[in-house]
Amino acid sequence: MATEIKLYSREWCSWCIDAKEYLTERGYKFTEIDVGQDRDAYKEMTELSDQRYVPTLVAGEEVLANFDTDQLEKFLSEHEIKP
Repeated sequence: MATEIKLYSREWCSWCIDAKEYLTERGYKFTEIDVGQDRDAYKEMTELSDQRYVPTLVAGEEVLANFDTDQLEKFLSEHEIKP
């Protein structure tokens, strides 16, 4: 069974756009949550990641916050998260 992935992002965030493209191009299924539009989601993201920066990715029990695509690739590999 695939790991549930949530991507907390904002519309204008270039790192968020890169993360979405990276995940999509590699066949990952994920739920995108725009914390600029949903204040409850913003609060949830800050509680999960202990910071206020996007993008924040939650994969199962693992959290990666404030990252670029190189860090995302390493995170997915280290935690053996497959599409």
